[in-house]
Amino acid sequence: MEIELKYSVSSGKIAERIWKDEELKLIEEKNSRDMNEFRGTYYDTEDHLLFKNDIAFRFRKEGKKLVASLKWSGTNDGALHQREELNMNLGEGEIPKCPNPDVFKESSEGTDLLKLLDGKPLKHMMEVNVLRKSFRVDTGDSLVEISLDDGEIVTKEGNEPVCEMEIELFSGNQEDLVKLGERLRERYCLEPEKDSKFARGLKLLGMI
Repeated sequence: MEIELKYSVSSGKIAERIWKDEELKLIEEKNSRDMNEFRGTYYDTEDHLLFKNDIAFRFRKEGKKLVASLKWSGTNDGALHQREELNMNLGEGEIPKCPNPDVFKESSEGTDLLKLLDGKPLKHMMEVNVLRKSFRVDTGDSLVEISLDDGEIVTKEGNEPVCEMEIELFSGNQEDLVKLGERLRERYCLEPEKDSKFARGLKLLGMI
């Protein structure tokens, strides 16, 4: 289960202020700061079978690493997003034009996916490309990762810029996550982002 908060950040200057926040530095996990280009491609069948079954299928290049992801059963309440997620680290590699869903075949979710697809090919749906700056903080009871994304959502019907902060719960409790999110929201006048990047791409495509 992925549990995270999403906030729209009004400018790159605000994102930089969050990156340098002194309170966060006091609880920052040592050597956790990272910066990478994340280039993700989402796929679906010609008749949007995955979309109709509330499934997102993505291959993403995270620096040199290639990661395949399935996400499903997503819900949100304001900034708080929860969804089931399965990630497969495929090592170094490039994003495929025609992805093979067999990468998930060893899991029960992958078996269900293969049955659902029944051999139907997957095609490019949209891209989400961002520069991600991230670090982890320890609240004492919970470990969370703060990510700042700057980039864009790319579809055949148009593009949309991305400037947002995600706060993901790695371990601990959801209450700590929400309290930290509220402090940062008030400090930097952030707006809750109720739509995931994938959902925003679907809106650009006129699918929702």
